[in-house]
Amino acid sequence: MSLLVVGSVALDSIETPFGSTADALGGSAVYFSCASRLLHPVSIVGVVGSDYPMHELESLAADGIDLSGLEKANGESFRWKGKYSYDLQNRETLDTRLGVFADFEPTIPQQLTSSRYIFLGNIDPKLQLGVLDQIDDPALVACDTMNYWIQSKRDTLLDLLQRIDVLMVNDAEARELSGDWNIHRAARWILDHGPRMVVIKQGEYGAVLVDGKSTFYVPAFPLEEIFDPTGAGDAFAGGFMGHLAKTDDTSPGNLRRAMVLGSTMGSFAVEKFSVDKLREIDANQVYERAHQFSDLVSFEMADV
Repeated sequence: MSLLVVGSVALDSIETPFGSTADALGGSAVYFSCASRLLHPVSIVGVVGSDYPMHELESLAADGIDLSGLEKANGESFRWKGKYSYDLQNRETLDTRLGVFADFEPTIPQQLTSSRYIFLGNIDPKLQLGVLDQIDDPALVACDTMNYWIQSKRDTLLDLLQRIDVLMVNDAEARELSGDWNIHRAARWILDHGPRMVVIKQGEYGAVLVDGKSTFYVPAFPLEEIFDPTGAGDAFAGGFMGHLAKTDDTSPGNLRRAMVLGSTMGSFAVEKFSVDKLREIDANQVYERAHQFSDLVSFEMADV
């Protein structure tokens, strides 16, 4: 089943206590596709400026990433610079230059309008709605958002919730959107406003999938070394959606497997800067780590 991601294609400059990188591949669409392509081919719709290192992107095309929907505009590419604290849980944005991304209005090529699995990266909800107007009959639509859109485009975002199947947000975003500090009540509030499911990402504590009938928790994979948490959430989404597109199965059991694949991809993403680790691994390594989640959570309850 065809898989489409619409989002940012950026250049990131990142400082952590363990190193730094400058003008590295970044953006929601890039992290998502580098993760999802390990499970299923993916198409990107986004925009880059005339200064973007296209040879870097073109090398991704050989890895199952379709760039036919990538626009090239005159001007500077989207750039973000950030610095992380020692525990990698907090970051400071040092510089944001939207460049050509500021005027980005996604146009879906005709050959991609029949895509069945859609991920809407963190862009203006008005643009996300515009993408859905161009898609014929998707099997499942998931989207991301952030506090800025929750605060500035709340009404439009609420309209969007009526047209998607899965909302993927972190715990702070879920709390702000719902107005409730408890993430389980926040998830129920979100479900009441449209989506069939909500995935709440909790960083080093894992992620929670909530639908109308059940709650499923997947832990974060235990790692001894973490270098760069940038893009981990988009890599999670790539694993989640890549598995669903590959299997074309949205049953409860398969959604749980998708959560595990998402957490697996997120764990690989943080092991190196940018998408470097995601580009080094293959599907066998992904599934090997995914199977290790069974050992993390499997136990037998003794009778008392």
